[in-house]
Parts: sequence; structure tokens; C-alpha cells
Amino acid sequence: MTDLRLEELSASTAAAANSLTLKPGQEQFVQPTTYGVAESDVKPSAAWPRVVLDGDEVVGLIIGSFDAENPEEELQACIWRVNVAATAQGRGVGRFAVHGLADEARSRGFERLTVVYEPGEGSPEAFFRAVGFDVVRETRYGDHFAVLTL
Repeated sequence: MTDLRLEELSASTAAAANSLTLKPGQEQFVQPTTYGVAESDVKPSAAWPRVVLDGDEVVGLIIGSFDAENPEEELQACIWRVNVAATAQGRGVGRFAVHGLADEARSRGFERLTVVYEPGEGSPEAFFRAVGFDVVRETRYGDHFAVLTL
């Protein structure tokens, strides 16, 4: 994993991004309840989808959203989804993707990046804490709302 780079999701990378295989049990954490409910409040034009490539291989996907005017603080500068291929997990791919999204948020003038995730065994909580997110509250659906100060 020495040649990691972020590229905009495109027709040439979409099939590989959609085919990423997670570790068993991780599928249940792909979209927290809070985001499922809030999906209609997100502007498609605010989306920031990127694939993580290692050489020519798609090893991850990150989707963020930037909408400073969104009334939901969870959705102003946020991580919508992070998927890392099971075979690439533990090698810095997710951290690289989150740092790339955080850099983009910072360049757009945001002071924090947010994420909402479902807690529980096998959840992404340890990962988000390891990259610097702090849980600030629980959503009304029991998901964790966490913030990374930029």
C-alpha cells in the first residue's frame, strides 16, 4: 500500500467500488439509521464521492457531503460512507480516505467533519476514534454522532 491516491468516482471505477467485499458482519454498519432517514435532506450536488486506489486497484470508497446551509449539523461536512475492501483493511486505506476528505473540508472552510455510525460489536467505532473522532452525542435513533475538529 505505497501508491494510495484518491480519485473521483467515475464510470471506470464504479463497478469496482460497488464490488468491494467487506469483512463478514460489516455490511450491517454500512448505513446508519440516521443517514437512512436523512437521505432526502441531502443535495446530490453536495456529494463528494472518491475511490481509493492502490496502484490501479480500487481498494476503498469514501463518500462525503459538503453543504454549509444544511440545517442538520450532521450533514454539513460529513462522511456519508467509508468502505474498505476486506483484503485491504488494517493497512491505512480508511485513514488515508478520511484524511483526504478532512483536507477537502478544511479547504472549503469547514472547521469540523462529522460522522454518524451505529455502535455495537463490529461497528466502525474503534476506527473513527483512532482517526480522531470524538462522540459528542447519540442521535434519536441510537446512532453515535462524532466530530473531528479540523
